[in-house]
Amino acid sequence: MRLLIMGPPGAGKGTQAAIIGEHYGVPAISTGNIFRTAITNRTELGERIKRIISEGGYVPDSLTLKVLIERLQEEDAKDGWLLDGFPRTLRQVKALDGELKVHNLHLDAVVSLTADEEAIVQRMLKRAEIENRPDDNEETIRNRMEVYHEQTDPLLDVYRERGLLIEVDGMGDVGEVSQRVLAALAERLGR
Repeated sequence: MRLLIMGPPGAGKGTQAAIIGEHYGVPAISTGNIFRTAITNRTELGERIKRIISEGGYVPDSLTLKVLIERLQEEDAKDGWLLDGFPRTLRQVKALDGELKVHNLHLDAVVSLTADEEAIVQRMLKRAEIENRPDDNEETIRNRMEVYHEQTDPLLDVYRERGLLIEVDGMGDVGEVSQRVLAALAERLGR
């Protein structure tokens, strides 16, 4: 099972990815978590990423792809995975398509969480306070939303055209959203 989860920043992708991954027995791979670990460990990669993120930007495609491909080659991902936070741009879609083709693999589905933007901003500000994330201030959050709409919204059209997109309402408590997501996946994939 090879899945993607998409949605605007703060829509609950990470939480739902963990639930979906556990349900299907595949690792939920978050580029954001990989990057945060590098930042926490103060690696060279982490310092570079920290500068980019603190300005509200996205990590360059080449760097993200390199990190991701290394992760997909780990043993726990050989039978499938769920990607959270990648791809974010059309260029990344093409890179992922190429990588899948090289390994004779395909995507099974793309889950897109939809949510009210103002509700997301408030959710992220609360999360920033609870999790002590200094990079999550209101200006940075709104910049991420703008970047998301410019760069990532077009991906939804690509996956819709391919018949892979499953749009699910991401508002509500975690249990409600996960029930909707798992029901939509079961209906689409028959499992």
